[in-house]
Amino acid sequence: MTRRTMAVAFGLGLGLLTLGAAGACRGGGSAAPDGALTVAMMPKNKGNPYFVSCRQGAEEAAQQLGVKLLWDGPTETDPAKQNDVVEAWITRGVQAIAVSVENREAMSTVLRKARGKGIKVVTWDADADPDARDAFVNQATPAGIADVLLGHAARLSGPAGGEIGIITGSLTAANQNTWIAEMRKLLPTKYPTLTIVDIRPSDDDRKKAFDETQTLLRVHPKVKVIMAIASPAVPGAAEAVKQSGRKDVGVTGLGLPNASKPYLLDGVLDSAVLWNTKDLGYLTVQVATALAKGTPIVGTTQFPGGRLGQLEVRGDNVILGTPFTFTKANVGGFDF
Repeated sequence: MTRRTMAVAFGLGLGLLTLGAAGACRGGGSAAPDGALTVAMMPKNKGNPYFVSCRQGAEEAAQQLGVKLLWDGPTETDPAKQNDVVEAWITRGVQAIAVSVENREAMSTVLRKARGKGIKVVTWDADADPDARDAFVNQATPAGIADVLLGHAARLSGPAGGEIGIITGSLTAANQNTWIAEMRKLLPTKYPTLTIVDIRPSDDDRKKAFDETQTLLRVHPKVKVIMAIASPAVPGAAEAVKQSGRKDVGVTGLGLPNASKPYLLDGVLDSAVLWNTKDLGYLTVQVATALAKGTPIVGTTQFPGGRLGQLEVRGDNVILGTPFTFTKANVGGFDF
């Protein structure tokens, strides 16, 4: 996906902000004709702005396709709650379930149960075991995300390289652990001057990210780059570096533009990497609906993604696009 295309998509998504908010007031579901196909969709954390933005795109797709969207999940990171919600959806007999997986092993078990009942299962944002779902809506390839983040870290640390400290979501987060694994593969070959010295959890909480970053800076005084790879962790980490007065430490990560904007503008945060979150929610409902209607994913090379056009399919992964970098120069053009 080109930057221009992505910017247009972001702009289209902004007009849906009011629509998404209205959907939130209807008790967690989108309006649809009686007897319509039901897609049940779960974020890791309903209160995280990242997932609030994803929901707006999901509501858009549900309205376009005429399906009923159920949106539910934990109000804070809680793998057990995710399992409970999926169990309830199985009992209800929905046609499709789409989950952003917090704990891969635990969630895979209940998703296999759903598939055994004939329910189509999609994972999005963070994957389960491949045999536990029919397709994964992949926001970007893990290798691509890792490479973009390490590229920013290498630039910030300079030719001599240095130490990187990572603030993640949780230590069990499937997607973030996959990105870190890809980074470790790239370090010895493409970024040999960089070293990951610490990984600390934020539990998707800005205050905890602030506290963990302060601790990391004390424990590793030679650290050159703080990389926050959960959206609430980016402003938390940036604020901690700002208050520390450590102008020799660069900050980058995966974050939302509005939360990142103040720190990008004052120079504490160098860059924030993400994808179009509204498009991620939109594509997830498109894929789940197609599967529920009997349209295959495996064995194809392209998926017709509604307003997103034809998207690449790799095996059982539908690929949204390439990570986009927000900077001081361009962040003013985005509002979510």
